[in-house]
Amino acid sequence: MVTLALALDRDTEDRLLADIVEYGHSIVARVSDARDLLAALDVRPPEAVIVGAGRATLTADLIAACDGRGIRLIALAASDLDRRHAASLGIYEVLDARVDWGEIETLLGPGIVVPLRIGGRAAARGALTAGSVIAVWGPAGAPGRTTLAINIAAEIAAAGHTVVLADVDTYSGSVAPSLGMLDEAPGFAAACRLAGTDSLTQSELERIAQRYNSPQGAFWVLTGIGRPSRWPELSSERVSRTIDALRPWVDYVVLDTGFSLESDEEISSDLFAPRRNAATLTALRAADQVVACGLADPVGMARFLRAWVELADLLTTDRVSVVMNRVRASAVGLDPAGQVAQALRRFGGIESPVLVPHDQQGVDAAVLTGRTLRDAAARSPARASIRRFVLTELLPVPEPSRRRRAVFRWRRAVAAS
Repeated sequence: MVTLALALDRDTEDRLLADIVEYGHSIVARVSDARDLLAALDVRPPEAVIVGAGRATLTADLIAACDGRGIRLIALAASDLDRRHAASLGIYEVLDARVDWGEIETLLGPGIVVPLRIGGRAAARGALTAGSVIAVWGPAGAPGRTTLAINIAAEIAAAGHTVVLADVDTYSGSVAPSLGMLDEAPGFAAACRLAGTDSLTQSELERIAQRYNSPQGAFWVLTGIGRPSRWPELSSERVSRTIDALRPWVDYVVLDTGFSLESDEEISSDLFAPRRNAATLTALRAADQVVACGLADPVGMARFLRAWVELADLLTTDRVSVVMNRVRASAVGLDPAGQVAQALRRFGGIESPVLVPHDQQGVDAAVLTGRTLRDAAARSPARASIRRFVLTELLPVPEPSRRRRAVFRWRRAVAAS
């Protein structure tokens, strides 16, 4: 159950009230403007506030008050003017005022939306279960694989799950420097060595893994190899055993893979020699969910679409999400989101890609401080898009609790008022 405060127009409030009660939430304040809402926060602070995105209900003072108290803020826009106003205040997670409550439920945030659990595993139709492996892949050309993998792990951890982020890239492991960690003793290579001798236990994993600490949600990190010449340590068998050992350790395993899908056996006469691409190929075949990442410009999309055919032939799962990074008008012209989606549909048969807007300032802040987007630039539009993707496509969403008696009492009270 979540305690909510509302500052909405009468029509929107009337439309949502029944669903709020039906989902088991309670309302501590119903006001008409930001001034009254600020006063209500001091009387009984809610866990989340839902406000209209207009000037009367969404103000800089209200945003600062919610940030200071750790209150989740969700804005509903009834017009383009409302959206522009919200964007001017740094609010990008803005929903249409006519949206159903189910979509609002996914944005209530970590510590509020608690997945249903059966036998210790998260349960929801179509969602990944605990112990699932998510592999993040992208073609050559720096499409943002590592940034995406880091922030997927961060958002899963912030939602209350245990996560390990493993750097499986045998060409240019970048997780450690992106998070400001030392990579002199690569954690994933050490795990592979232990797995090769059947010595990879939970205590050993906790010893060799590093911890990314954050008040918003910490997670484990197995750093990648610091020198590319060490790639023979990541053999297919070792990587497979390591992934199997990670599954029972945490709720979710996020793998940052390499770019090359080339099968080394085709260019080598020694069938028993180590294969440099074995780690990436093994990780992709073992994954329960693959996140295919591309760069949203003409060159990046051409690279992605050429490699997309190879990826489709390689995978053993049908759970594949396409994420296009750095969507911007300066690279593809007017209506960049529409143009990128149309190109993927026409040339790759890809429907409903996830589009991450270009946010150089937010990504630079994260790299500069060695933090996730959630910690370094919480209001980043790129982070908002990644978070929405994680909550709607990767994590379980709790089903509404059917409290019909409560709904009936509420409807009777409304009719009598």
